[in-house]
Amino acid sequence: MLPEIQSIFNNYSLGATAFNKQFDFGFLKSRGLLIKELPCIMLSATSLVNLPPNPGYTTPKWPKVEEAWEYFFPNTEYIEAHRALDDARHEALISYELYKRGEFEV
Repeated sequence: MLPEIQSIFNNYSLGATAFNKQFDFGFLKSRGLLIKELPCIMLSATSLVNLPPNPGYTTPKWPKVEEAWEYFFPNTEYIEAHRALDDARHEALISYELYKRGEFEV
C-alpha cells in the first residue's frame, strides 16, 4: 500500500498540502513517504484570519477549518463534517482563496 501512495505523490508535480500539514505529513513521513510539499493552509491563513492569541501566547491563534472558512466565505455556512472528501473540498477552496490573495505560493 505504501508504494501505491508514494506513486501518487510522485505523479503530481504541484506537490501536496493539508490544513494542518505538520500533523498529517508527520504521520506519512514517519512511514517513509516522500512528499513534495506546498505551504500549510492553516499557517498561511493565520495572519489573515487574525484570531486572538491563545492564553499565554502573543501571536494569532491558528484557525480551525471552520474559522478560516467563516473568514473567507462569510455568506456560505459550513459545519465541518470530519469526512475526508468534505474536508478536502473545503480546504481546497480555502487554499485557492489564499492563492488568489497572494498568500499561498504554488
